[in-house]
Amino acid sequence: MPALDLICGSVAGSVVYHTFGVEALKRLRTLRNHLRRFIMKCDTQLRNDVLAELKWQPSLDAAHIGVTADNNTITLTGQVGHYIEKMAAQDAAKRVYGVKAIANDIVVKPKGLGQPTDQDIAEAALNSLRWDFQVPTDSIKVVVSDGYVTIDGNVDWHYQKNAAERCIKYLVGVKAVANNVTIKPSANWTDVTTSIEAAFRRNADMDARRITVETSKGNVMLSGSVSSWKEHDEAIDAAWSAPGVLSVNDDLAVAL
Repeated sequence: MPALDLICGSVAGSVVYHTFGVEALKRLRTLRNHLRRFIMKCDTQLRNDVLAELKWQPSLDAAHIGVTADNNTITLTGQVGHYIEKMAAQDAAKRVYGVKAIANDIVVKPKGLGQPTDQDIAEAALNSLRWDFQVPTDSIKVVVSDGYVTIDGNVDWHYQKNAAERCIKYLVGVKAVANNVTIKPSANWTDVTTSIEAAFRRNADMDARRITVETSKGNVMLSGSVSSWKEHDEAIDAAWSAPGVLSVNDDLAVAL
């Protein structure tokens, strides 16, 4: 609680005592205790809200997922049977109002006997990539080790990179996906700051006035604040949609 420590810490207490006397110091300490109880109550409510959202998802077994809350930061722990369940739990937590950050420490441990081998997963991954129309033909390489999949290659657009990961993450036996695909646009870079800002203004779910856009040689920097994780993700997607973008630097804060 950095802000609380700054307001009610020993230095502040000393200043109050020497300036206003012992009664003012007592009132300051009472205020500190009330604030601490309020913050703890907020964290407890936030944890309960996240647990309720996890239980609301029919695709998740929330009984094996633990949740802690600390100053609007959620930590997810426990064990699930598939990587997609781990990411679904993270997405559920992001939907809860009041969550500013998430640490996803859930462990993926496939259930049951007869789990696919790494070779099975690699063959299924290549087949899935081959049949996805958003993934350029023969653009992605796949490496599998103990269920952990790494994909590499070059594509023109960020949505193609996401499509490649989507092909992999739903496969049985996958524990995690490391997406090392590189964006190498075929379109020449032009300053797209104005275009990205216009895309923000067109979006009914975004407040473009709170987001600052800077660009430099294919790199987009977003800063400012958004009111939810949904708004945050839509801002990132909109920036990636501009032609010639190589990277998006995300400095957006989720401000409640």
